[in-house]
Amino acid sequence: MAPVTRLFHCLSRVPLPWMQRAGAVLGWLVWALSPSYRHHFNTNVHAAGLTWRDARGAIAAMGMMVAELPWVWMRSTSQPLGDVVRWEGAEHFEAALLAGKGAIVMSPHLGCWEIGAQAIAEKFGPRFGPLVALYRPARKAWLEPLVAQARTRPYLASAPTSLAGVRTLIRTLRTGGYTAILPDQVPPLGQGVWAPFFGRDVYTMTLLGKLAQQTGATVILTWCERLAPGQGFCMHMRPLHAPELVDATCSPELAAAAVNRGVEALVREAPGQYLWSYARDKPPRGEG
Repeated sequence: MAPVTRLFHCLSRVPLPWMQRAGAVLGWLVWALSPSYRHHFNTNVHAAGLTWRDARGAIAAMGMMVAELPWVWMRSTSQPLGDVVRWEGAEHFEAALLAGKGAIVMSPHLGCWEIGAQAIAEKFGPRFGPLVALYRPARKAWLEPLVAQARTRPYLASAPTSLAGVRTLIRTLRTGGYTAILPDQVPPLGQGVWAPFFGRDVYTMTLLGKLAQQTGATVILTWCERLAPGQGFCMHMRPLHAPELVDATCSPELAAAAVNRGVEALVREAPGQYLWSYARDKPPRGEG
């Protein structure tokens, strides 16, 4: 076992509330020591039309997100989340699956999205089958075993980030299954379009819009709220009503703009839990 993996195993045994409190301190420490981090954070918050006071909670939340990873990734499969996660709006997701047209979980970099995927798979997998999501191996070799273990849990299935993987998602949705997508992740060059996001044109994925238009799957706005340390998490779910994601004649640009509006709505609800340091307006990378 690699040293980093052993460290994660050890830290995963520390009570989650302790790790979250330590993470909050870590978040403020990074804020104090990194001018570039502060610059990205403040630039993105200002571009969104928000104040530092609105978003200041995200400084601690970023550190908590990092500190939670050992528990989230290394938690035993025999240790269910259970009461650690509360639910608000799960009936919308269940109704979409019962309708038989599939569901797309649209979950941005808000709250604890890693817990969110596990919670959905744990709650709905036994009845509706696995959550199928695209998976790209970690770019850093030392991180790959940890990420791979996090993805190999009951009712979590992965497909490669390739044309074959996209076809797998289409088949999954057309047979009434479900997938999860991070809609505010900058896609590689050629896999997105420029669309407005908080007043700036950013390179936005077209995958989510195409999946919804081609399969008729319901898009479910989802985010996993991080409650106070020791209080667990709350999953929020509601359908995204956007004609651009239903009408296959709508352009990729219009569909991407609808996706970004959905993300904006969620972020405005909880700006203190958004990953403001993420370079949402960075240029797309070329696929090598």
